[in-house]
Amino acid sequence: MRRASAMARRRGLTQEDRDLWAAYSRTLTRLMPGKSRLPGPPAPPAPAAPPPEMEAPPPPVKRRSPAAALGVNAAPAGVDKSTWGKFRAQKIRAEARLDLHGHTAARAHREVMQFVEMAHATGLRCVEIITGNGEILARELPHWLNTPSVRPLILGLAHPHARNSGAIRVLLRRRRT
Repeated sequence: MRRASAMARRRGLTQEDRDLWAAYSRTLTRLMPGKSRLPGPPAPPAPAAPPPEMEAPPPPVKRRSPAAALGVNAAPAGVDKSTWGKFRAQKIRAEARLDLHGHTAARAHREVMQFVEMAHATGLRCVEIITGNGEILARELPHWLNTPSVRPLILGLAHPHARNSGAIRVLLRRRRT
């Protein structure tokens, strides 16, 4: 036993190792009747110095609540009446257009996401996306513009004219530098 203790000191066994050895040694006495029970491992010495203080966890990150879904032709929060009126009356000119005629839904979705991100990155204020009347794309476009990846870039959506539901004008947020 003396040899095991010396090895334990040299290697510096962990408490887990000592507990494992104690459990193993208890099984040996059951397997070998008539043998005396082996002593358990020595108790670890009390720590001389207090444990080092742990760093305080970082403060919780304030998460912004998800932006409310945008409706087409519905005045959004955060846009004053003057700006919204100019946008609806087409006094804010569309600086870029994306025509989705002939696109599949998957390709159109990819094009819309890239177009909106590119327009915002280049500092454009108003863009127009043309889908065509009565198509699947016209129905899906507002949903695509409300996805978490592009919704924070958009202030409002409107049809350019009451009778023209085949196009949507997008008012983009200004870039913060």
